[in-house]
Amino acid sequence: MKSHLTPRLATLFAAALFAGNAIAETAVKSKPSKSADKSVKPVEKPAAPPPGYAPITFFDGKLTLDIQEKMRAEIRENNFDFNSAVNGPQDASWLLQRFRFGIGYTPEPWLKFYVQGQDVREIGGSRPNEIGTFAAEGDDVFDILKAYVQIGDTKKGLSLTLGRQFLAYGDQRLVGPLEWLNQARTFDALKFHYAAQTWALDFFISSPVNFKDHKWNKSNFLDQEDKLNDYFSGLYLATKWVPFNTTTDFYLFHKRNDGTSDFGPRLGKTNFITLGTLWKGDPLKLGGWDYTTEMAFQTGDVDGRDLTAFAGHWNVGYNWLSHPWKPRLGLQYNYGSGDQNPADGKIETFQNLYPTNHLFYGFMDTTGWLNMHNPQINLTVTPTKKLKVMLDYHLYWNATNDDAWRRVNGVTAVRPLNAAARNAPSFRGHEIDLTAIYKVNPHVGLQGGYSLFIAGDYLAKTGASDNAHFAYMQVQIDF
Repeated sequence: MKSHLTPRLATLFAAALFAGNAIAETAVKSKPSKSADKSVKPVEKPAAPPPGYAPITFFDGKLTLDIQEKMRAEIRENNFDFNSAVNGPQDASWLLQRFRFGIGYTPEPWLKFYVQGQDVREIGGSRPNEIGTFAAEGDDVFDILKAYVQIGDTKKGLSLTLGRQFLAYGDQRLVGPLEWLNQARTFDALKFHYAAQTWALDFFISSPVNFKDHKWNKSNFLDQEDKLNDYFSGLYLATKWVPFNTTTDFYLFHKRNDGTSDFGPRLGKTNFITLGTLWKGDPLKLGGWDYTTEMAFQTGDVDGRDLTAFAGHWNVGYNWLSHPWKPRLGLQYNYGSGDQNPADGKIETFQNLYPTNHLFYGFMDTTGWLNMHNPQINLTVTPTKKLKVMLDYHLYWNATNDDAWRRVNGVTAVRPLNAAARNAPSFRGHEIDLTAIYKVNPHVGLQGGYSLFIAGDYLAKTGASDNAHFAYMQVQIDF
């Protein structure tokens, strides 16, 4: 491999692990559960996750403090260029560090104020410290991640959340906070939420926040210098209307800006809607089987081009509910449309909006939910209540070679869109992901993984086609 975990990086991460274990030993333990009924049951519930942490409280819970420290050591080789002959800035190891501190005040049951600051750093490696340059997660000295006022009870009736906040809907294939990324994703938003017994409805208007080191992070709501005018709004209806489902959701999202030239020369503004639905089956009601389907259709304009696009996700799995390890074996297929003629003034590339894509299409983050065919096999086991192990196998094809293979952000092309790319086979390659998640206690979590990408014919016919490797270890401490 071209790069190795540096002694400094190894020392820093070892210190993080030592701190995590020390806190694990001294943290207040959760109350022991009542003795379980040991009689044999025909169907058992899936393994419950360990209890989550609770923030520190004062004054009968009216004042809360929360703290998070996360460190992740990464080592990457060929993840971006698939070329062992070139040792680029992305072919290295580094330590990602994130610290958060939040304060909440609830003077009345119907009124809450909350602010959370965040400091993120990328230590080691050879990537620039500017966020996004050579895919760097970079530095952002202490800044505001969340700052909002919440009026009303979010569990029943009407409530309003106004200010800087996370947005997360469904499985986060289209809208999520992207917590894997060191700085995450946040919005300046106004959100109305109405909760009933069997359904809940959100309406929001927002603008994504841009992260810039040594400057206050701003959205287009607040940044008068940025003329992009990037706004995102939507309606999201979450229901329990189908008895054998855990989720039956419907949504409409609207995105507009003044054009970004991300998908060719800018011909005009971007203004389109996304209509979709998400259904998830309950294995307890389906004899151990589960299923998930999400489908989304888009129409409007992107950079002045007429947009018509579609994406879909279909997943079926079986859960051995009575087995002590609670294994699940699943098959899934993901599809995102691509543009079949870049010169016709139209665009068929699905717009992936603001997703948490790291969860879905391979942990190496080589692809987004656009211009792709992605079948998968997924195996999950839970050997203990604290340990979860996942093994995933991915295959990838372009939906069309007349569009680019774009990375996890939905914009950056893996290879230039030229004659060689158009005439190449569409098979990108395979990826194998092995991941382990261990919850030491409600305050400390560990995660590690290794991913291998085996290059396919599309890479071989368009340039270098060496295999890629990615490994990481992470510790996260929450109070």
